[in-house]
Amino acid sequence: MAQERIPKPGQFYRHFKNKLYQIIALAKHSESGEDMVVYQALYGDYGIYVRPLTMFISEVDKDKYPDLLQRYRFEQVSLLKEGTVETTEKKHTDIARNQQAIVDTAVETVPAIETEVLGVNSVLMEFLDADTYENKLHILIGKKKEITEKLLNDMAMSIDCTLNDGDYEARFDSLIYCLQTLNRFENTRLRK
Repeated sequence: MAQERIPKPGQFYRHFKNKLYQIIALAKHSESGEDMVVYQALYGDYGIYVRPLTMFISEVDKDKYPDLLQRYRFEQVSLLKEGTVETTEKKHTDIARNQQAIVDTAVETVPAIETEVLGVNSVLMEFLDADTYENKLHILIGKKKEITEKLLNDMAMSIDCTLNDGDYEARFDSLIYCLQTLNRFENTRLRK
């Protein structure tokens, strides 16, 4: 049995009757130990089927279907766009080259953020470590250029402040107002 013909979970196959299927798993028959292929139809009710591996990778009966061009009962395909299929005969080097291109593109497009240390933003850590609301307010105002939408939300959540929907400036001002209010109450409480 040719190893390259053995299906793998996640791969797509076209049946000689032009129906698409996705491999779910390879299994063994509990009684006979025969290798089986578990696959799902990608049409209709999306039924799940089991077929012996030998039958799955076998050639089409040319006596029964003389006009058929497809050699095997099931042939591996690659889904390109919704509704289009291409038979996969690509080499591993092409796949590796494409994966490397994706990695290279991702590295070029994602800017390096120096304020990130072990996945935690240093501005957020400074904000969380500040011991008074006044200090938090100074950090917020002083580091405004470094504060992203996500960081703004994280800061607001850390002090139980809900920011209204709106643009960045309105949400930033809302967090300042919240910190000023909390600071006022903190100072009043400490004076008594």
